Amino acid sequence: MTATDPALTALAQSWHALSLLHGRIEAHIERALQAGHGLSVREYSLLDVLSRQHDGEGGHLQMKQVADAVVLSQSATTRLVTRLEDRGLLTRYLCPTDRRGIYTNVTDVGLTLLEKARPTNEAALREALDEAAENPELTPLVRTVEALRTPA
Repeated sequence: MTATDPALTALAQSWHALSLLHGRIEAHIERALQAGHGLSVREYSLLDVLSRQHDGEGGHLQMKQVADAVVLSQSATTRLVTRLEDRGLLTRYLCPTDRRGIYTNVTDVGLTLLEKARPTNEAALREALDEAAENPELTPLVRTVEALRTPA
C-alpha cells in the first residue's frame, strides 16, 4: 500500500470525520456546561465517573482507572482532581486496606452540581448530534453513536 492508496485515503477520511464529530460534540457540550454550571467537559466527566463508585469489592477506582475512564494521563487527572478538591467538589482519602492507595469521592456539593449539570450535558449532546446529522459526511457516524446502547 502506498500513501495514495484509495483504501488508506478512505480510512483517513473516515478518521477525519470521526475526529470532526468528536470535536464538535465536545465543544458544544463544553460551552453549555461552562455557561450553565462553571464546569468543563473533563470536570463533568470526572465527577460523573467518580459518582458511579460504590462501597464494596472493586467499588472504588484507583487513579489510573480514573485516568483511563476520563481519557487523561495520570498526571493530568491528578491536577484535575486537585482543582475540583480545591472547589469542594471532591475529597481524597487513603485506602483502608493499602495505605499507598488514595481514593477520591464526590462530595455532597459535587453530587448536587453534577445532578444539576446532567440535564445540560444530555441536552447539549442531543443538540450537537442533531446539528452534526445535518452534515452528510457525519450522518452515518451520528446514527452509529445513537445506536450504541452499551456503557463505556
